[in-house]
Amino acid sequence: MSSVTISAADVNKLRQQTGAGMMDCRKALMESDGDFEKAIDYLRKKGQKVAANRSDREAKEGVVIAKATPDNKYGVIVNLSSETDFVSKNAEFIAFAQSLTDIAIETKAATIEELKAASMEGATIADKLLEMVAKIGEKIDIIRYETISADAVIPYIHAGYRIGVLVGMNKTANENVINAGKDVAMQIAAMNPLAVDADSIAPETIEREKAIAVEQVMAEGKAADMAEKIAAGKLNKFFKENTLLQQAFVKDNGKTVADYLNSVESGLTVTSFKRVAVGA
Repeated sequence: MSSVTISAADVNKLRQQTGAGMMDCRKALMESDGDFEKAIDYLRKKGQKVAANRSDREAKEGVVIAKATPDNKYGVIVNLSSETDFVSKNAEFIAFAQSLTDIAIETKAATIEELKAASMEGATIADKLLEMVAKIGEKIDIIRYETISADAVIPYIHAGYRIGVLVGMNKTANENVINAGKDVAMQIAAMNPLAVDADSIAPETIEREKAIAVEQVMAEGKAADMAEKIAAGKLNKFFKENTLLQQAFVKDNGKTVADYLNSVESGLTVTSFKRVAVGA
């Protein structure tokens, strides 16, 4: 066995690279005279599922979990990625994602970095992710994290954890508000609006859409003043298709989403929403 002194920092570095346990990493470094490449080979020869060199692997699969606090005032979406749908459908992987979401709700972490630094079973979530990488043999990571605070926050998970939605409403949660929120969340999952309303769309997006519409109309030979009017109509159509409150309500195309919400409770509306889809 090597007489080379192995520092705690070296052990931790190898652990971060591979996801292997502390004692296994220490032994691997001692057996390899402190050479990291040889230590990785040693771990692999001993049957360890090493997480190293997976940064170039694409993680297009995974699950999305949406959840709100019991009082429906705050919600989170966690997107835990994997490389294959085989892993994403694994019960242990889904349970791990749900545990991460529970911790996100408890800690109200503001960012992915804060969430990864949170404690989980005596370690950090970052460490637990590495352990899962080593155990599963695929690159997994938290790649999207969204939060909402509102008078009522309604979560929704669509299509076997493929899409997660949070809807922020302007009235305190009751049975009617929650049911309406779920209807709107399903709308968001299916129709993928860009924003709550026209005022929420970035001005540059509106200008780009308008410019495209004007060019299209003028290319058809219309006069400039006529082109402006027709372009305005096209822009209104864009808003109806891409802003949540102006979209036709999927359960009743005779109403807009805004009409539907107002029919549930006068003045009820959506203040914000988040939508996260696997692979998007």
